[in-house]
Amino acid sequence: MSLKIRLARGGAKKRPFYSIVVADSRSPRDGRFIEKVGTYNPILKADDPNRVLLKLDRIQDWMSKGALPTDRVSRFLDKAGVMKRESRNNPNKAQPGKKMTERAETRAAASSAGEPAPEA
Repeated sequence: MSLKIRLARGGAKKRPFYSIVVADSRSPRDGRFIEKVGTYNPILKADDPNRVLLKLDRIQDWMSKGALPTDRVSRFLDKAGVMKRESRNNPNKAQPGKKMTERAETRAAASSAGEPAPEA
């Protein structure tokens, strides 16, 4: 059984509130969970102490049993000093896709030849 420490959404429409739960990875996002280990209220200001509340002893206990935190929860744990989160780097994220690159090349070739740019 693969365990995850993840967010379960609650709250009203346009007013999110998340519970940080330990759940089986196959269970639905807002469905069955094993234990509630914290809360996250994104509506509160970033410096508000009640924005993220964690039961650190329970989280460390579940992590010792093999539970893996999701990316968002690992950010919270990194900020709390429980674990070190590796920063991600995707240098290709801002690069245009293959079709856009082909279009740009044809436009550049057409403009250098003195022809009007083809309509896209």
